[in-house]
Amino acid sequence: MKNYLSELIGTFVLVFVGTAAVTIGHADVLGIALAFGLAITVMAYSVGAISGGHFNSAVTFAMWLNKRIAAKTAIFYVIAQFIGAILASGLIKFLLSAQGAATSNLGQTDFPKLSVPAAIITEVVATFLFVLVILLVTSVKYGNANFAGLIIGLTLALMIIATINLTGASLNPARSFGPAIFAGGSALAHYWLYLVAPLVGAGLAAFSARALGSESK
Repeated sequence: MKNYLSELIGTFVLVFVGTAAVTIGHADVLGIALAFGLAITVMAYSVGAISGGHFNSAVTFAMWLNKRIAAKTAIFYVIAQFIGAILASGLIKFLLSAQGAATSNLGQTDFPKLSVPAAIITEVVATFLFVLVILLVTSVKYGNANFAGLIIGLTLALMIIATINLTGASLNPARSFGPAIFAGGSALAHYWLYLVAPLVGAGLAAFSARALGSESK
């Protein structure tokens, strides 16, 4: 039970801090990237020690593909992640409403300037790179437990800087789901892309990491 609670808390902090930077802090691209990146770093070094620190359904999917996590555990991790994201977005909406601000922007992801194929490619590539780094820095052969959390946080920040103005830089089905169900509209209608594309990217990362020897002892 502790590992599921860890995933819920970690995902809650990731979504709350990251989307609060967008909606309440009105941060620029660098500020938003650092908010998400530092949130995942802090959680990785705290509650991540309990669960492995996925906080991302695409990461859990890749870990399951590479047999680092059992199917039953993976399912409950994903459920916990989605609950954490929903709670975070619900709190963001409440806080915006409490200060009399509009609640139409909850940090939801969308791709108003891109075609569907371009948005899919963006999310697949960004998630692939992010999850590949995670699989390598947490592997028995190549991993570095002392710096893994920092490297993962920095990688997420870099991917956000590169893609936030294209697709909102999701890389995480749970992260997009929370804001989408409260914001509705296009974000909810396009949620399928933020579910499918990150999972495809994670699957490719799992295969590539194995090819690079990440699962070797």
